[in-house]
Amino acid sequence: MIQYEELKFELKQKLPALTELADALGLENLKKEAADLEAQSAEAGFWEDVENSQKVQKRLSEIQAKLKKYDALAARYEDAMAMIELADEEEDLSFEEECRQSISDFQTELESMTLLTLLTGEYDNKNAIIKFSPGSGGTEAQDWAQMLLRLYTRWGERHGYKVTTLDYLDGDEAGIKSATILIEGENAYGYLKGEHGVHRLVRVSPFDAAGRRHTSFAALEVMPEIDDSVEIDISPDDLKLDYYRASGAGGQKVNKTSSAVRMTHIPTGIVVSCQVERSQHQNREVCMKMLKAELVRLKEEQQAEKISDIKGDQREITWGSQIRSYVFMPYTLAKDHRTGFEYGNINAVMDGDIDGFINAYLKQQSQKENA
Repeated sequence: MIQYEELKFELKQKLPALTELADALGLENLKKEAADLEAQSAEAGFWEDVENSQKVQKRLSEIQAKLKKYDALAARYEDAMAMIELADEEEDLSFEEECRQSISDFQTELESMTLLTLLTGEYDNKNAIIKFSPGSGGTEAQDWAQMLLRLYTRWGERHGYKVTTLDYLDGDEAGIKSATILIEGENAYGYLKGEHGVHRLVRVSPFDAAGRRHTSFAALEVMPEIDDSVEIDISPDDLKLDYYRASGAGGQKVNKTSSAVRMTHIPTGIVVSCQVERSQHQNREVCMKMLKAELVRLKEEQQAEKISDIKGDQREITWGSQIRSYVFMPYTLAKDHRTGFEYGNINAVMDGDIDGFINAYLKQQSQKENA
């Protein structure tokens, strides 16, 4: 039947992309590496070296997950083709819509896996630390910063990542003066690094009795979480530590003793703080991780060729510097000013549906690198 012949042709057109994906992932090399790691884990005395065994098992799990995901994608292609061919043989048009949906599902998963091949930065596989800072504008800007905090928290949850609040400072009347979160999961930083920058909001302000339209700005600072594998020499003499009582918004459960820590790196002036843990010692450890992330970012910025890889362009939190605009009034639209990607469902965006923006940015960066 002509309908199914067209669907078979459409699906076959996607087969080269599936093959290219296998090459981009280095599928054969991954299989060899997995076999080597499995052989290592089977050797006598392997588990006696706890640190090494954990690294091997972590890497093995990552490879097996990629292989499993690709195999599932290839199986989806075969299943879709089999369904179309069977429906064609039976000359049953009642399966046409289901066949079309199977092609659409395959294409969506293919694009998702292809996106992974664009994450080639040195720190792309790390967890992400995001700091939220309102621009000028008082309560309006502070409320916008809190809206962004919710947006990225929801994005993390949608993708199965663990989201932890590291620091939180309430606004004067509403919103936040600052907040820092940790998003834990494979490639979290790789996906989110392009979100660094100034975000602009246009809406009718709920804090304006006259119902006027306001423009507000808030900045995101996105950094990779640096683990102990990265050597960074920090002298205790270069650190200033302040302790204070933790505070949280709207019933947030935090410790009311003076366990919160503010850490200042005197040579650079970098300040980080954490209040999420229940002891000073734990909060100091988290602060140290945050400080390492800041120092790595600073070091890389001094090497011009890696500025964009670590943290993106530094800009003021004001008009003309925004990377993205979110408009609620007089129309609804979210638009990225770097890629031109836009999405009219502003409520979905604010609920964490920003994959389209992330994908567009990563594709643009890949094209620039290959130009």
